[in-house]
Amino acid sequence: MASLKKSRFKVVAFRRLLPVVVITLLGVLLLIFLLRTNSTLNFVTRSSDEVVEDNKLSYNYSEFRDHLPHQNELSISLEKRNQLPPRNRDQYPNLASDRIVIVLYVHNRPQYLQVVVQSLSRVVGISETILIVSHDGYFEGMNKIVEGIKFCQVKQIFAPYSPHLFSNSFPGVSPRDCKEKDDATNKHCEGNPDQYGNHRSPKIVSLKHHWWWMMNTVWDGLQETRSHSGHILFIEEDHFIFPNAYRNLQLLIALKPKKCPDCYAANLAPSDVKSQGEGWESLIAERMGNVGYAFNRTVWRKIHRKAREFCFFDEYNWDITMWATVYPSFGHPVYTLRGPRTSAIHFGKCGLHQGQGDKNACIDNGVVNIQVEESDKVANIKSEWEVQVYKHQAGYQAGFKGWGGWGDERDRQLCLNFSKIYHLGGNRPRS
Repeated sequence: MASLKKSRFKVVAFRRLLPVVVITLLGVLLLIFLLRTNSTLNFVTRSSDEVVEDNKLSYNYSEFRDHLPHQNELSISLEKRNQLPPRNRDQYPNLASDRIVIVLYVHNRPQYLQVVVQSLSRVVGISETILIVSHDGYFEGMNKIVEGIKFCQVKQIFAPYSPHLFSNSFPGVSPRDCKEKDDATNKHCEGNPDQYGNHRSPKIVSLKHHWWWMMNTVWDGLQETRSHSGHILFIEEDHFIFPNAYRNLQLLIALKPKKCPDCYAANLAPSDVKSQGEGWESLIAERMGNVGYAFNRTVWRKIHRKAREFCFFDEYNWDITMWATVYPSFGHPVYTLRGPRTSAIHFGKCGLHQGQGDKNACIDNGVVNIQVEESDKVANIKSEWEVQVYKHQAGYQAGFKGWGGWGDERDRQLCLNFSKIYHLGGNRPRS
């Protein structure tokens, strides 16, 4: 009997302890689960940080640095400066959601740049967007003008591999470089001549290098624009911009899908830089001009896929390269849409090759006398207009062999590498 009571007591005690044991086990299991969840969350957070860091590394060329020229201190400092946020954000904190980003690419003509900046300050809608100024090298006079801009958000970027930054090594002038029509074998010098037997000139090749670096950087490298899905307008330091340019461009971009679905871009000016437009009551579709042209990421992807065609064509001008080899490789005409009256004018007389030395930049003082009429101050494009298409135009076409200046394999490879610097593993980002 005593044994039976003792056995029953153990059973009762076990039943009383069972809930405590179960609760304790559940607590332990819950604790393990929470610890594992926290560990997973920490892993996810860490992975996200690593992705962000990877993006920064990609922007800093870390994944591709061995393929690029060795940088000097100035090149490194400018590359770091490219990562600074835009100025004037306190004055213009809210950018328009449908903004057209404006990219102004400049070299070393401060008199001209001053004229362009003044014209931009009068553009209606300029405060709604961001102005990115891309410098080919570093010139203090150019820098001061840009730093004085107060009418919109502005960001400066500097081509860190501009030949103008390297005085004793490629992509600048290397002591071993062949010059003019030197025979590399006899002179024991370095370099490949172009199709006309001439060796590279750094201040000449810088034009094409800068444009291609800028395009890759703006579309795929900058935090401010690499997710931008709209159009980007590209202008140069000798393009006078009328007050109605931004509003006209907005209209052209809105009309393009319906009026000219085959148009790749919108232009502020005719492809003939001497023309100020026909003055017709119609829109114009023609070949893409190099003054005030705007396109979107879809078009950039098509251009980017033609990097080899762009980089290996023996022509030092980016625009002629595009007309003679890149656009024709698309397999069909490349049209741009514009209005019948120009909203931008090319006024430069001093070439980009002048003024890049140690003395004055440009000798004609950038004096301009452009008449801005009342119709140039407001949008003057009408949605009811039809489109006049120029199917056959004069100018550089497929088959043109190029003016040369771009025969050195080092230039070609550097150009090609610019198309890969923002793409980890050499893969293109998704559109």
